[in-house]
Amino acid sequence: MEKEIINKRLSELKTSEEGVITKVFGHGSFRNRITEMGFVRGKTVRVIKNAPLSDPIEYEIMGYRIALRKSEAELIEVSLPSGGTAGSGLPSGGTFRDESVNRFQHVTGRTINVALVGNPNSGKTSLFNVASGSHERVGNYSGVTVDAKQAVFRQDGYTFNLFDLPGTYSITEYTPEELYVRRHILDAMPDVVINVLDASNLERNLFLTTQLIDMDLKVVIALNMYDELEKSGLKLDYRNLGRMIGIPIVPTVASRGEGIRELFKTVIDVFEDNEPIVRHIHINYGKDIEHSIRLLQDEIWKNTDLVARYSSRYLAIKLLCNDKNGYEVVEPAANFAEISAVAEHERQKLERQYKDCVETIITDAKFGFIAGALEETCQGINLRKNRPDDRVDRIMTHKVWGLPIFLLIMWIMFQTTFSLGGVPAGWLETGVEWLGDFIGGIMREGPLRELIVNGIISGVGGVIVFLPNILILFFFISLMEDTGYMARAAFIMDKLMHKIGLHGKSFIPLLMGFGCNVPAIMATRTLESRKDRLMTMLIIPFMSCSARLPVYVLLISAFFPSNQGLVLFSIYLIGILIAIGSSILFKKLLFAKAEAPFVMELPPYRIPTTRNVVRHMWSKGSQYLRKMGTVILAASIIIWALGYYPRNVEYSVDYDRVAAEIASSGLSPEDEQAKLQELNDIRHAEHQKQSYIGKIGRFIEPAIRPLGFDWQIGISLFSGLAAKEIVVSTMAVLSNSGDDDASLAENLQKQVYTQGDKAGQPVYSPLVAYTLMLFILLYVPCIAAIVAIRREAGRKWAALSVVYSTGLAWLLSFVVYQIGSWL
Repeated sequence: MEKEIINKRLSELKTSEEGVITKVFGHGSFRNRITEMGFVRGKTVRVIKNAPLSDPIEYEIMGYRIALRKSEAELIEVSLPSGGTAGSGLPSGGTFRDESVNRFQHVTGRTINVALVGNPNSGKTSLFNVASGSHERVGNYSGVTVDAKQAVFRQDGYTFNLFDLPGTYSITEYTPEELYVRRHILDAMPDVVINVLDASNLERNLFLTTQLIDMDLKVVIALNMYDELEKSGLKLDYRNLGRMIGIPIVPTVASRGEGIRELFKTVIDVFEDNEPIVRHIHINYGKDIEHSIRLLQDEIWKNTDLVARYSSRYLAIKLLCNDKNGYEVVEPAANFAEISAVAEHERQKLERQYKDCVETIITDAKFGFIAGALEETCQGINLRKNRPDDRVDRIMTHKVWGLPIFLLIMWIMFQTTFSLGGVPAGWLETGVEWLGDFIGGIMREGPLRELIVNGIISGVGGVIVFLPNILILFFFISLMEDTGYMARAAFIMDKLMHKIGLHGKSFIPLLMGFGCNVPAIMATRTLESRKDRLMTMLIIPFMSCSARLPVYVLLISAFFPSNQGLVLFSIYLIGILIAIGSSILFKKLLFAKAEAPFVMELPPYRIPTTRNVVRHMWSKGSQYLRKMGTVILAASIIIWALGYYPRNVEYSVDYDRVAAEIASSGLSPEDEQAKLQELNDIRHAEHQKQSYIGKIGRFIEPAIRPLGFDWQIGISLFSGLAAKEIVVSTMAVLSNSGDDDASLAENLQKQVYTQGDKAGQPVYSPLVAYTLMLFILLYVPCIAAIVAIRREAGRKWAALSVVYSTGLAWLLSFVVYQIGSWL
């Protein structure tokens, strides 16, 4: 049996343990010095002993001994079989003992950690999906990837650990995703960085490349969307450009999977130091700035621990730019005060000389470098200024027609969700009814039959019938994202967003909230201001997510057979208006501040690929189905059990005697059946009221009675705290009267009060149904959304979201129901 391989840092090995060197991290002369001493891949190193204070540590390699400081040993990765120690069978002195060890060394040296870095809309996540077979969301606007996604795949005998980092225009310190990308690169130290460029926007995309050059990394450029560059009339000598900047460039079309295999072959060559193009260059920032950089480097180089982990040139540039995170990196240095003094002196000197901040001077120099490189390698006519989508944009973002077109698209989306989705939803509903009848017919009466038919099939089946509606909704959302219209929607809404105190880019997370509130909350990381992020997070729950859609579809189908799309559109529109009003309130009470400028890219229109649209639909559909088999199944069983027990209850009348009287009264079979069904409904309602769930419901009922809700509605709302789809499954379980031929919508239509001043009146009416939809739209977000807000903003803001949304839901529902009752 082959031994399991464990990767560790050399500093983690104990005395007498040994391992095979797999990677050497670090920069510059440290890396050169350490490799010259024999610390190269495939060599075996053994721990001899620790110094009295555990630093430095003595090691044996290639037959001689050497002392390394612990901070240096942390930059060397070794591998060993599980349980491997001295004498474990690892090679000693750089020689092999057997083929198993040869295999071991071979495997440990063939794992490559790769980070994908690039601008938003560069096709980074598409490349990640195609390369690894993953199914991450792809969208033609910024902010889709808001955290690192990881996948593992193999090619040509190598294992790739692939990390898809958030899209970013640079790695300064302006936004959370920029800092996230920078910290991942500096702390995780990937073996190779793939810099994904949008070939149709080279000048802008190459700015991030210049920052990677400063960081002295192993980089491969994926020249993505290369087909668009060819169509634009430009001719790029990418091989010569790669030689000029010392980075190999591979053309790719990630949406079609073209060039991906060649890209990772190049990654292997760069990792193995077999790529002749690779060389480290320095961008010349001018005589004065270069002099200041060298002075700072001299001070930084006095700290071997620091320059072992970071490029001294990169740190010097960051300090000259007064980069806060750069200072945090240097702060532990013994001569931090001297470094800070030199940085401050040189920065002031340069700013006096150039009458501008150093960051702007260096940025101008970077774009000058880019312009010069492209002038040498890029020829032809750029036709982008007259591209067809400019003409489309003049209509879609028109100052008069832009907003009506957006609202029309929204209405079409909702109307189609009903009209087209109703057909397959009807098929599924028929299938669920048939399954319930079939199971009920072959099983004997008893708790198990009741559980399966009235608990599981009614509960889960009541929700699964809305799968087609969910898929259609996400089809439209996917089209808006992939075509680039989502970014136009943010542009159209920018003026309104500023009036309510939000950044125009906040509209993207808000639109994402129509799909699911959780990733929308995470997408707020793309906003530069913490106040913008907090305000956006607090109003995202008012964007009606897809989990609420099954409730809307059920109630609208049952009580609003006419104008279904218009009623649904009004619910979504009210959510948007409530979000606007809440934002204004929060701005005045909690976040009074100056507005941030609106800077957002409008990506070119693109025809979405069938694969991406289908993948998005299937991803959301599979999430919905997984809920069927987990949360909703469990909730349905619990709700059924609470409503089924206790069995021995005292009824107000002897229902068996009354049923016998009806049977012997000589009525026609049809009238007798109707009377018995009515009696059965009354008996079922009385039993539920005395069941465990009835007792819970009666406890809740006083708080929701002013809204027109009974205790069963209260239980449904309470169950929706876990996931909003459970509201439907709870309704299905509670409203099941025993009439197997009735659909859930019909059961709701027939449901009446059996006691009290409303006895005989229907529980549901169009007014109650609309009020209930408003309450479900506004009340406390699902647990997953609350957890997301807590993780992103803290416990205080999560608690505020719960209290504010629930209070607002009650107040608005009360007003609507009371006014509607008077009319």
